[in-house]
Formats: sequence, structure tokens, C-alpha cells
Amino acid sequence: MRYRHLTTVTLALGVVLLVDVLRVFLPAVITIFGQAASTPAELLGAFAFGWFLLALAAPALIRRVGARPVTLVAAVLLVVARLAVNGQPGGRLQLWLATAGLLAGLVWLAGAAAGTDRPVPGLALGLAVGAVLHTVLDTYRSAFFGDWPAWLAAVGVAGLFLAGQARPAPPAGTGGVRSWLLAGPALLLAGMVALSPAVARTATSYQFGLLRSDPADEVGVATVPLFGPAPLAVAVGGFLLAALAPSRRGAWRWLGPVALVGGAVLVALGRGELLLPAVLLTAVGLGACLASAGAADGRGDDGADQARTPVPDGAGQDPARAAGGAAAPARAAGRRGYAAVAGMLVFAVAAVAYYSAYDLGHPNAGVPVAVAVLVAAVALARRPTPGPARSPLPPVWTAATAAVVTLLAAVASDELLSATNRDGPPETVRVAAYNVRMGFGMDGRFDPDALARAVAGADVVALSEVDRGWLLNGGHDTLDLLAERLNMPYVFAPAADPLWGDAVLSRWPLDAARTRPLPAVGAPTGAQALGVTVNFSAGVRLAVVATHLQPPPGEDPVVQARAVADFAVRYAAGRPLVVAGDLNTEPGDPAFAEFTRAGLVDALAAARPLRTSPADAPRQQIDHVFVTPDLAAGDAAAPPGTASDHLPVAVTLTLPPA
Repeated sequence: MRYRHLTTVTLALGVVLLVDVLRVFLPAVITIFGQAASTPAELLGAFAFGWFLLALAAPALIRRVGARPVTLVAAVLLVVARLAVNGQPGGRLQLWLATAGLLAGLVWLAGAAAGTDRPVPGLALGLAVGAVLHTVLDTYRSAFFGDWPAWLAAVGVAGLFLAGQARPAPPAGTGGVRSWLLAGPALLLAGMVALSPAVARTATSYQFGLLRSDPADEVGVATVPLFGPAPLAVAVGGFLLAALAPSRRGAWRWLGPVALVGGAVLVALGRGELLLPAVLLTAVGLGACLASAGAADGRGDDGADQARTPVPDGAGQDPARAAGGAAAPARAAGRRGYAAVAGMLVFAVAAVAYYSAYDLGHPNAGVPVAVAVLVAAVALARRPTPGPARSPLPPVWTAATAAVVTLLAAVASDELLSATNRDGPPETVRVAAYNVRMGFGMDGRFDPDALARAVAGADVVALSEVDRGWLLNGGHDTLDLLAERLNMPYVFAPAADPLWGDAVLSRWPLDAARTRPLPAVGAPTGAQALGVTVNFSAGVRLAVVATHLQPPPGEDPVVQARAVADFAVRYAAGRPLVVAGDLNTEPGDPAFAEFTRAGLVDALAAARPLRTSPADAPRQQIDHVFVTPDLAAGDAAAPPGTASDHLPVAVTLTLPPA
């Protein structure tokens, strides 16, 4: 393998490993180090940011010890931590293994930057390969997927990475600072939007779902999509083609930055129906900006075209000039190392600023736009060289191959869920409500199988805290993974943003979906009420409203409870009605009384007290099911378990005749 190919592939594999460790580290911070919404967001952010800040020492270490030994040691530690995390999917040990892997990965990145002046092909390939692997695993993070395919993939990637790392790299020029500065922002935008299979599936479920929401809704609902994450194939192919093709010149070079910023603006608008164009625009724009930065780096940091053939010290030169020339590569290596770490600091600051907003309440829509503007500004800061270096990867062939592989992975990993009412209406239906905490258990482990076992036997399930692709939580689609395990179609409604909200799953067909945002009244996290109708056939229907009330600090969610009760009664329009979810209020509280005042009955009353939170030592009764008096309730329970920080509640309802 040629040096330029070896360097590109090795860098790509390192990026895959670093991203995989990040997918474990970020959710571990909010589920193991602390508890989101209870541990101060400032403390969580400081813990996460501190490790990125510590990596600023890496370039100085590299300058003192040398790039090759530091990079080799960091690469080995990254691989060891990555494989160790695979065998420790939960608990404090997982947090510290992921933290060690993150720090090793950041040091490795600084070392790779010191020795590589043309990183764009490797960075782009690594981001694309990571997206493909995440699609193959159906967004189920390999660190929590303990079967042999995950081990085989992890060992294979790690082995190839170390083999490539052991080979000496070709001499680097004096450029590359701009490209390395964009590594962190590119990783953030790719994971948040551009190359996320979970976001692509969610975008498709808004755009091409099998059930349309009420046109009068202020926000739409997302349902089982026809094509799953298939549009990701277009995003991956477009990203690679734009990143590897020769950079555009003149006015054309503005197309990529404009597309990137435009896609980020669509994300900031927070509407599900805009997610799909946001994914595609961001992917192509990000690739084009990386290509522009790489082409500008061809001039070197001093603005002169780089010469990649080293000149022997003192050959035909004044000795002082020869000494200065020998020092130039060392200074350039240091600048690239600091640029790579600075880019990852941008990643950390932006990630903390964006996701902490859901605990602190500050506006965050401008964060992805600001990162996109930064990337665009770096890409446009300097004109490309007259003759850009040829990419070590053929752009069209590489992009087409990646697109086809991504499409096949998307088709193979996705399941089309369906429901039927051909057997006629049942006499009873078992309803469950479950706050799934984005899929993470009390030990910090992401385990959709445990979630499915917790609500096994339920016919209709109302879910709260459903995550469909937040990078903070690992970038998986919790709803799709759970729906596939239960073999239940779903309807999803956004609450905090288009990727986080509530859902209803059912063994029978669902229709007439409607959603209403709830007044915030000081709560930092958004809330909504989702209404769907379960069609049992023969004129028997059941209205179900799923919600997750967000109380203002130190208060009962009375205003939101009143809004939900009013919406639910109007939505049911006289039909049997169920209101279920994490209501963050206890029997006897004012918010609880709003539901009974609306004529609803506590379906769990016979089993009280029925404590559900926290799951490992329940003290609070805050998860509830309310029904209209025509539904007879029995067999209420809160099955024990720690697959989430709440216990599910379930009750069997006897349906009235049509």
C-alpha cells in the first residue's frame, strides 16, 4: 500500500475508534458520573470539558518526546480502552474506561496532526466509515452490543489501525492547520446531523411516515417510515464526493459553505419536516468545506506553495537558512497539533452549550449555526492553491461505493413494522407507560432488550424521554430499536426538539395522530401532548394521549396538567380515553387533581401506593395512567427493574362495547 493510502486509511480507522469512544463517554457523563436534570448541568459540563482541555498538553509533550512514540503509545491505549469498553457495558468502570479512551484518542489525534499535513481524505473517510458501521448496527452502539459480530468488528478495526500506525509516515509539509482545526467541528456536525443514521431515519419518518398528522398541528408527528435511514446513502455519498473532489474556485467555492450554513439553519428551526433537507445540505456542505480547507492548506502556513520533496540540510543553502528550514517543519507540526486539539475543544464547548440548554433553559438553536459559520469561515479564509494535490482516494468511485454500502446496510438493518385488527376487537387491552430515559439504565448501560422485557405483554405503550439520535446519548434511535423488539408500529411527537419527545406504540393500527406543545411556564425542557386513536375494528376505538409533564423548578406542573387534560378530553370527543406518562406529580398534588377534575379516573388506584422513581429504590409515585369511567381497570403493576431510572406502570383495561 502506498504511503499516501496508508496514512489516509490509518487516520480514517483512528477517527472511527475515537468516535466510538465518544459515543460511550458522552452518555456516561450524564448517566454514570451524574444524573441529567438532577446533577447540576454546569458540573456535568465541567467534567466533560476538562478532559478535552487536558489534551492541550499533548502538543508540548509531542514536541519534547517526539511525535512517533507519543502517537504509538496513545494509539495502543485508545485501542485497549475501546476493546475494554466492549466488555464493560455499564457502571463506573465503563465511565473511566471511556474517559481514558477519550484522552488517549485526543493525544493520538494531536500526534497524527503533527505528522500529517493533508488530513482531509482520512478525516472524511473516517466519518463516512463510522456512519456506515453505525448503520450496519442499526444505531445500536457497538460498545453495548456484546455479540461476536461487534467483537469481530472492533478487533478488526483496532488491528488494522495498529498495523497502519506501526508503519512510518511520509514527511509532512508545513500546511494542514486549517484542515486539522476543522476536525472537531466536522465531527460534531456529522454526528449531530449530517452523517447520523438515527437522524436520517427520524427525518424520513417525519417526511415519509405511514401515518400523517393533523394538518392543523403546529408540529408534525413521526411514524414508521417507508425507507428507514436510506437517505443516509445520499448524504454519505454526497459528503465523500464533495470532500475528495478538487475544490471549486471563484464564486463556486461559496456553494459548500452556503449549503452547510443553510442546513444548520434548517436544524435550528426545530421542525421535523425540515430534518431531511437539513441532513443532505449539511452533509454536502461539510464535505465541500473540508475540501476547500485542504486545498487552501496546500499553500502552507506562510502562504507559499508547499514542496513535499525534502531538501537535504545545507544543500546549496546558507547554513543559517538551512537551520531555519529544518525548524520550520517542527513549528508546523506543533501548530497542527494545537489546531487539532483546539478543534476538539470547539466540539466540546458546542456540545455542552447545545445539550445543557435542556437543563438550564438557555436558547441553543444558534449553536449548530455558529459551528457551521466557523467551518465556512475557515474554508473561505484563503484561496486554494493553483494546482491542488491529487486525492489518494478516487472521489467518484469512493463516494459511489460508500453510498451503495450505506444503502445496503440501511435496507438490511431496518424492519417495516405493521399492525392488524383483522381478528376483531379484543375484550381487554393492557396499557403501559414507561419513562425510558433515552434507553439508559441505572448502571449507565444502553439496553433496548431490557426495555422491551420491562413492557412485555403490553398491547399499547406510552413512552417518555424518547431519544431518536442525540449525539449526547450515543446517536442511536431508541424508539426504532424498541419498536422492532416489540414488533409494534409507533407514533412519535417531538417535545424538546425533533429528536427527543414522547411516543405511542401499539399492536393495533393507529390513526388520527395529533400533538400539541404545552406551555413551558419556566421549565427548561419542552413538553407536548400526543393524541392517537387505536382502531380495534368493528367501531371499537380507544383514544390514547401520551405526555411527559415538565414541572417548573420547585413547583407542581399544574398548568401543563390542565392543558393536557383539556386537550385529551377534546381529542377523545366522547370515546374511551387513556392518558398516560411520566406526569411528575403524586396523588393528592394539585396537578394530579387536574386530571380527576376533568372526569378521569386513576387506573392505578387499586394498587396504590405504586412507587416508580427512582427505579432502584422507588420513593415517588409520578408515573400514571388515567382513564374515562367507561374503562374498567385491573391488574395494575409496576414491574421491578433498572433498565431505566423509572419503573414502568401497566394496567389491564376492559373495553366497552362499540
